[in-house]
Amino acid sequence: MNLRFPLLRSLAAVSLSALLPGGASDLAAEERIERDLVVYGGTSAGLVAGFQALAMGKSVVVIEPSAREGGLTTGGLGQTDIGNKQVIGGLSREFYRRVAAHYGKPAAWTWQSREGYRDGGQTRTAEGEDAMWTFEPSAALAIFRDWIAETGLEVVREERLDRKNGVRMDEGRILSLTTESGRTYAGKMFLDATYEGDLLAAAGVAYVVGRESTEEFGESLNGVQTAMARHHQFVPGVDPWVVAGDPESGLLPFIDPEGPGEEGSGDHRVQAYCFRMCLTDHPENCIPFEKPADYDEQWYELLLRNYEAGETGLPWINSAMPNRKTDTNNRLGFSTDFIGQNYAYPEADYEERAAIVARHRLYQQGLMWTLAYHPRMPEKIREAVSRWGMCRDEFVEGGGWQDQLYIREARRMVGELVMTQHHCQGREKAEASVGMGAYTMDSHHVQRHVDAKGHVRNEGDVQVGGFPPYPVGYGAIVPRRGDCANLLVPVCLSATHIAFGSIRMEPVFMVLGQSAATAACLAIDGGIAVQDLPYDALRERLVADGQVLDYVAPPRPASNFTALDSLEGIVVDDEDAERKGEWLISTLSQGIHRGYRHDNDARNGTASAVFAAELPAPGEYEVQVAWTPNANRATNVPVLVEHADGQSAVRIDQRGRPPVGGMFGSVGRYRFGKSGRVTISNEGTDGHVIIDAVRWVPVP
Repeated sequence: MNLRFPLLRSLAAVSLSALLPGGASDLAAEERIERDLVVYGGTSAGLVAGFQALAMGKSVVVIEPSAREGGLTTGGLGQTDIGNKQVIGGLSREFYRRVAAHYGKPAAWTWQSREGYRDGGQTRTAEGEDAMWTFEPSAALAIFRDWIAETGLEVVREERLDRKNGVRMDEGRILSLTTESGRTYAGKMFLDATYEGDLLAAAGVAYVVGRESTEEFGESLNGVQTAMARHHQFVPGVDPWVVAGDPESGLLPFIDPEGPGEEGSGDHRVQAYCFRMCLTDHPENCIPFEKPADYDEQWYELLLRNYEAGETGLPWINSAMPNRKTDTNNRLGFSTDFIGQNYAYPEADYEERAAIVARHRLYQQGLMWTLAYHPRMPEKIREAVSRWGMCRDEFVEGGGWQDQLYIREARRMVGELVMTQHHCQGREKAEASVGMGAYTMDSHHVQRHVDAKGHVRNEGDVQVGGFPPYPVGYGAIVPRRGDCANLLVPVCLSATHIAFGSIRMEPVFMVLGQSAATAACLAIDGGIAVQDLPYDALRERLVADGQVLDYVAPPRPASNFTALDSLEGIVVDDEDAERKGEWLISTLSQGIHRGYRHDNDARNGTASAVFAAELPAPGEYEVQVAWTPNANRATNVPVLVEHADGQSAVRIDQRGRPPVGGMFGSVGRYRFGKSGRVTISNEGTDGHVIIDAVRWVPVP
């Protein structure tokens, strides 16, 4: 059954004034709060939206369903993922400046000296930089709460939207929302800053859940992606059956019997969730991992079999945070991601969501105990994991475990603009920028299934980067015209599954939260719908407030490139090749002409490049292929040479230095007429495939 909801509208979208005699006046018995802007969701985006609205002179309330504001930024995600931090401006960058100021105080260093901390993150702080990009959850919470106190922002905690009857609409506008406690919040403008998109759904705004097919938007990286699923994978040969080798015994837990589905097809599946654990190895602050009361060893049988089949690595990314703490994330084939166990979460009611969160916590607690103490685990793994534990001074009420699950993706609005893979990779440019995305298109695994060989495999992981920062258009944070005129959505914004995988970073959510609040305030001033807001006025205010809306890459040093006219022979550059599939422009300043392209280690046969040359005269030519060497290159790149005597298939090793002048490698001498063709592909390759140039050198 297809459980995606491309145009689902909640019954709550129907105006409730007809159901309540006298309309809003009958709410006199309830507690009623009226503000210019009502923000539902006290995530980092929601808080920043509140700060911006106050700065623009508007009254605002931020409603947070849980007891802890800040979302994932205060919930364990202390390793900032962004890709290029130069595009983070405004209040988002101000948060990271406040992080730097916090750790600039000696009192912040309780379990470690400042000098002893080494940031190994992707966005490590450069010398002289005024921002810091890694932090403890408790530090992030303290920073936000100080900021709230400083500005006087009204934050209401533990108030959940009545999702069935709590949204009052009139002629395509939200009049008010009511929480389960009966408290009503009326406003001129509303923001949905939740990770789930509960307000937008209750208001009847169109949204989707799951993955689009590759055909829907012409995206190569969406839908079922078994060919891309190479990372975070089981070692070959892991048996899926309860009794190894016996299909009659049934599948082990959490293997999808219906998977994987047709390659490239859309489905209802959602990329995996986990808890971003904050661990420590400081003896005085460490709570050893405990075996949960409801521990079920069969849940971890695949983990044990994976190691018994030859896995040797640690199944985590243990990024260092200050004070000998970590932000711990998923790695390898069986890790903290609870694959396939979250499909119901986006649409589930509160009770079912709480059960899903609890089950994720039980799974992860059992996982950590298994890694640290189970006798079937390799000794070196047990020794490495058991020296870590939960922190006594983080998430104290949960014994080191947080309530904030990493909701990587839930509902996604269908707005005026749908951001796609094409926007991320620069084939299309979103108009009316309200912020910049910069991270790799990143989807964690979506399902666990049995492959054609009868072994366990994960599916859904996609990691494709290599593109510069790109704009997120204003149309992606506003509903379609006619859906709702006074709602903005900076978190569950309008994007396909794979594009959302790039945009969904906390710094970007804060950027979009500020932009959404700015638009809301300007729409209030103009008395207009958010869809009718003049972009010039919005852009002027965003730029004045320090938002980064455009990005121009610094010029590459010309000296690192080899000019085409400096090379002998007939040279065809990769820029002039007939390219099919995904070829990403390298971010490195080297290669021939303007640099080279690579296939991002796809290994799936979908990328090819045809180099066609017009030759000055028939005769014998040596054909040479150019590449830049690296240890991650393929050793078996297929090259097909079409010549006067037919075709010749050759494979080249691109890991080593090219033997001809350090740039080219010969693929043979052939007779040609007045033209020649060389095709390079990534069929069956074992690493990155490089295309830079091909040349035909006449043989005397």
